[in-house]
Order: sequence, then structure tokens, then C-alpha cells
Amino acid sequence: MPIITLTTDFGLKDHSVAAVKGALLCKLKQPQIVDISHDISPFNYTEAAYIIKNAYHNFPENTIHIIGVDSELTPENKHLAIYLDGHYFICANNGILSLISSEIKPDKIVEINIHDTLEKKFSVLDVFVSVAAHICRGGDLDVIGKPILSMQELIYVKPSVNQQENQIIGHVIYIDNFGNVVSNISQKLFNTVGKGREFIISARSTKFHKVYKNYSKAINYDIPKEKREMEGKKLALFNSSAFLELAIYKSNPLSVGSAASLFGLKYLDTLTVKFL
Repeated sequence: MPIITLTTDFGLKDHSVAAVKGALLCKLKQPQIVDISHDISPFNYTEAAYIIKNAYHNFPENTIHIIGVDSELTPENKHLAIYLDGHYFICANNGILSLISSEIKPDKIVEINIHDTLEKKFSVLDVFVSVAAHICRGGDLDVIGKPILSMQELIYVKPSVNQQENQIIGHVIYIDNFGNVVSNISQKLFNTVGKGREFIISARSTKFHKVYKNYSKAINYDIPKEKREMEGKKLALFNSSAFLELAIYKSNPLSVGSAASLFGLKYLDTLTVKFL
């Protein structure tokens, strides 16, 4: 039985997540259901895309990923079933998968058209669960939708490079559980534009002149522990997803603050990389 993952902005206070799992249990025999996250900020496409992009490829091929973020059916928000990179995705056509599809072309995209055959309470519970069950049973995507060639993209989250090719303008696309700030500037773009030049990363009034390979590389372990600059040290690094991240070493957002709060950054704020 294929694995089914759930990523939503439902939170855990309400009944929605349990209802979706219950519906899957009714339709399938012993389904393997895995929660990726239910703490996506409401209607935050970019946050959902970032989390899905960095989670899905760790699952076995033919895993089915249900994405319940802004999933209500409207004339401008159709439902899609997509086969991409050996995985199935069921979501609304709101651009969430554009961070993945911009790098890997989907093998198949269908616009789901089975709505009239279902009792509709809310889209993820009825439509997405039914499509996931169909795929689990070996059903073809053509049975539940009509093929289309493309899906909506999140154009506004792409970084830009100036004409002189000495500056990248990016934006905050995600703030993690530690308050670290993730930008949409990839390591590949940084290296392509930078060509090994020195640089200044600017985020409001905070400047960075070095990018570390990981968090611990920012600490000089050659000096005595009591003399090291550790907790509270600001740093820039390329995270495990290969995006430029701004962080505070071992920060606690609930006590001493985090990169987001101390640097004064929030979702979609601008940061720049100036190459010298």
C-alpha cells in the first residue's frame, strides 16, 4: 500500500486533520498516513511549497502527497493531480508546486473533474481523499481528470539579478521553528552570479560578509570554550535545502529571541547580496 502524506494549514486544534485521516481509513485497507506538517501559515503558498519541496524526495517512489492549503474549489482555483519525479501530488492549482516543477518537469498533470460524483463537504476530505484512494488502488490519472500542460507559478517569489550582475535581490520565504530566516536565494544562483567574489549580505540594518557551510562552522573550536563567541552569534549559511539562511547560533525564540525577531525580518521581506 503506497504511503500518503498530509500537508495542510489546518492546525491541530480543529477536527479537520482527524476527519481526513478517518476518511482515508474508511476508503483504504491499512493505509500508511504520514503527517508532514499541519502548521503551515494560513493560505501561505510559499511556505507550503518550501516544506513540500524539501520533504517529498525523502519518501519512497509513488508516495501520494495531499496538500491542503487554500484548497477550496473556485473557477480560479482548480484541483490538480500531478505525477512528478516519481511521486503523486494532489493539490489546488495555486502555485504551491512551482518550486518543484521549475526544476523538474512533471510527467503528467490532470485537472480533476470528478466533483459532481462526490458529496462535497470540503475539498481535502472529499475530493483529495477520493483521488488518493483511486491512485492507491492502481487507478490511472486520466480517469479522474483531463490532461493539462502547465500549472500556475509563484512568480513573485523568484529572486532577481540586476543588469550589472553584481547584485541579487531575494525575499524571505520561510521562518523555521528556531526563528531562522530562509531566503529564496539558492546556493547555485549565489555561486553563478558571485563567481567567487567577496560580498555583503544586507537584511535591513544587519550585514554579513561570510557564508558558513553549517551552523557549527561558525564557532572557533580552537580557542577555549569560555572565550568562544557562541550563543547569540549571528551567521549566514546555506542550509540543508541549499538556500541562503540567516540565523542566530543556538537561539531560543521564546527567551533570547531569534534571527527573525532580532533582525526584524518577516515573510517576503527583502534581502540583498552585493558582490564587490
